[in-house]
Amino acid sequence: MSALPRPWPASTPRPLVLLGTGAVGRALLARLQRGQQAGWPLRLHAVANTRQCWIARSGDGLAPAALPEAGPARPAEALLAGLRRAVVLDATASEDLAARHADWLARGFDVVSANKRGLGGPQARWDAIHAAQACSGARYGDAATVGAGLPVLRSLRALRAGGDRIHALAGVLSGSLAWLCEQHDGGVPFSQLLWQARAAGYAEPDPREDLSGADVRRKLLILARSAGWRLEPEAVRIAPLLPPALARLPLAEFARAANRLDRPWARRLARAQAQGGRLAYVARLDAQGARAALEILPAGDPLLAGAGTDNRVAIWADRYPRQPLRIHGPGAGAEVTAAAMLDEALALAGPRGWP
Repeated sequence: MSALPRPWPASTPRPLVLLGTGAVGRALLARLQRGQQAGWPLRLHAVANTRQCWIARSGDGLAPAALPEAGPARPAEALLAGLRRAVVLDATASEDLAARHADWLARGFDVVSANKRGLGGPQARWDAIHAAQACSGARYGDAATVGAGLPVLRSLRALRAGGDRIHALAGVLSGSLAWLCEQHDGGVPFSQLLWQARAAGYAEPDPREDLSGADVRRKLLILARSAGWRLEPEAVRIAPLLPPALARLPLAEFARAANRLDRPWARRLARAQAQGGRLAYVARLDAQGARAALEILPAGDPLLAGAGTDNRVAIWADRYPRQPLRIHGPGAGAEVTAAAMLDEALALAGPRGWP
């Protein structure tokens, strides 16, 4: 086992390497600009996407509001070369980057991720991330992977640390699907609402990630594993919300064919209204296994609390056997996700140094 690194001097800002310049990455840069003016102990060293990168040429770091001229894209390893104790911010949905999280931790870099493919991928990847933390002392910030920073994972860990067993979970885990189900009242075709959600930053760049249930599957895996279950992705039964023919199309062709979703969604809405309920895409974990599907929930169901992109989670544990612990709040959007990531980066870079 390697020795823990020396404590980081409290007066020295931690270097940040930001991977991803989509909606979340841009919100991170804007928030970093405000934090820089407030004296945050963070220094932006590099920013990169799949096409280009920006690297600080001096110890002063990059100015988030005025990045210099971009250079060609470089591998993440090249951006981290020569750095000590950097904080890697993964604001992407990249499978390749998620596969590198454990290695970065093993090398002593802290990782803060909104990329659910890390902890929400194969069980072996989850194990490797936690083993690397235990070995190196580096830390992994995952609050933005489920609930966009809501205290869901923190609550699960606190319950287990206090001796509780988690008996069951249920939740509306997709902010984009929550928004779509709420907005879909028959006044606007579902396909138009889908592109509105994408434009607002609620849905993934390819909204089929949401409609396929893949995004919810990863979140449910993260919750289940945090609750003590060991599950492979294929163990989560998912009921997708689009036909296979649309799922296979290139994105541009899907955009032209998305109106084929309007009629089935109109039928779903009619069934819900006839039963006096509302549509919700619900993930569940209990003795019967892990699954997610569109459900008709009765009026007043706690999983219908809140509005808009709110996530809603119910947790049954030893101390909450009948009346579950309920957590709900905004669960989608670039601003809340960026804020959750920077909260964790600040906690890692705080004056107490290395734990």
